[in-house]
This record gives sequence, C-alpha cells and structure tokens, in this order.
Amino acid sequence: MNRMFRLTPVLRARKAQEDMARGAHLQSRAEIRDAQALVKRRRLELTGADAPTEGTARAMVAALVARQSLAAGLSAAHQTVADAEEAAERRAATLAEAAKRRRAVELLAERHAEALRHRDLAADQAALDELTVTAKARNAARGIDALHERRANTLRTGAGTAPARESASRRRLTEAGVARTSIDLAEATGADIAPRADRENRP
Repeated sequence: MNRMFRLTPVLRARKAQEDMARGAHLQSRAEIRDAQALVKRRRLELTGADAPTEGTARAMVAALVARQSLAAGLSAAHQTVADAEEAAERRAATLAEAAKRRRAVELLAERHAEALRHRDLAADQAALDELTVTAKARNAARGIDALHERRANTLRTGAGTAPARESASRRRLTEAGVARTSIDLAEATGADIAPRADRENRP
C-alpha cells in the first residue's frame, strides 16, 4: 500500500471549492444586510416627504412625483432584500454540496490513514514477536551452555560448594592415609611372623 494518499490533489481542490462557496455565502449575507439597511433609509425618506397640502400646482405635482420615486425606491429596496435572500439560499445549498463532496474525499483519506496505521501496528507486532522468539532461543542456548559448563565443573572439581568440596578432599586424603597405614602394619606383621615360624619348624 502506498503511504501517499493518491486523492490528495482532489481533496485540496474540494477544499478550495468549499472555501469559495463559503466566501460567496458570506457575501450574500452581507448583501442581505445592506439591502435591509437600504430599506430602512428609503422608508425614512418616504416618511419624511409628506404630501404637499398647499402651493402651486407645479410644486404639488413635483412633490407627488418625488414621493412616488421614494416609494419606488423603497419597493426596489424590498426586492433587493428578497433577491439577496434568494441568492443566499442558493449559495448556502452550493456550500452544503461542496462540503459534502469534500467530506466524501476526507472519509477516503481517513480510511487510508487507518489502513496505514493498522499495517504499521501489524509490522511492529511482527517485529516484536520476532525479537521475543530470538530472545527465547538465545536464552535457551545460554541455558544449555550453562548446563554443559556446570557438568564440566563437576567433573573437574566435584559437585557442591567450595567448603563441601574441601571437606570431601580431606576425607579422601584421610581415607588414603588410613589405608596406607593398614598396609604398612600388615607388611610389618607378616615380616615378624615369618622368622618366628621358621624357628619353630627347625628340628
């Protein structure tokens, strides 16, 4: 498995598209606020322009035309708000779709990363198992060598601790001395009995 996620360029492109859609949606929200502010201004202007009650006919006609213009401006401002809200809805849908497409690629990237993590864990576990088996084999070999060494030491120096081996050595020396003394006594006794027997057998 390749460690590099092959759809990384696609994921970057999807994120860029989502960022653009988010920017457009934020802009549409700002346009709605501007249109609503325009409605407030147009309403105040229309409220301040009262219908004339006196004056020449031309002045009254001009005032009525001005009020109609302000009313038309207010109506246009309301339409601007409606258009901005509709555009915001479309851009919100575009943003949601871009986020969904980006998330789909992100899920693939997360699965790829999870697969890599499992593979690395399996490799680490295999290496650990191999080290454990090697250590056990090494310890077993050391145990056999130690057993051979103990047997060799036993053959050279005898079994047991140093005081025990020293005591056994002294005991063997004592037994050897006693045996030697017995042999010497036997030889001396035999030598003394032989001449006496010869004298008794003479006529």
